This record gives sequence, C-alpha cells and structure tokens, in this order.
Amino acid sequence: MRLSGDRISHIAHLISDGIWKDDMVDFTDDDKVLSEIKRIITDYLKIEDDADTFAREKIRTLSRNIPEGSREWDVLYKKYLEEEMAKKNF
Repeated sequence: MRLSGDRISHIAHLISDGIWKDDMVDFTDDDKVLSEIKRIITDYLKIEDDADTFAREKIRTLSRNIPEGSREWDVLYKKYLEEEMAKKNF
C-alpha cells in the first residue's frame, strides 16, 4: 500500500465532508461512515498493489529481457495492469 494510515484517514475525511456538504447523503453515524470509507480505500489500494505485482511478474517471466522504464516495458505494464484490474472489476 502506498498511502499511510494518516493519509487514508485524511482522504476519508475529505470524502465524507464533501458528500455531506453537497447534501448527497445524511449520516447517522460519522464514525461508521469514516470507517467504511477507509476500508474501501484500503481494499482498492490492495487490489491495485496486487495488480501491479502481477503485471511486473508477467513482464519478468517473458522469454526476453525487457528493461524497466523502456517504452515497451511501459506499454506491456499498462496492458497487463489494465487486464488484471478488469478481472477484478475495476
């Protein structure tokens, strides 16, 4: 996960405040809402990290060596990452 707990908490508060101020929802339990937003963010980041690991490993196992940072590596990484995220419905 690339974000610290404090950063996730800050983002959760921004989301909660934003949807509250825009009158999109009325909360009955602020703590429960914040907890759920944090869980969703954390779950998404975990899925994204798993997809990143999958894409990097798939490139590493190709028959020829493709240097990271090259144009070809970037294209393959994006392709494999998008494929893996699509499998997870993201």
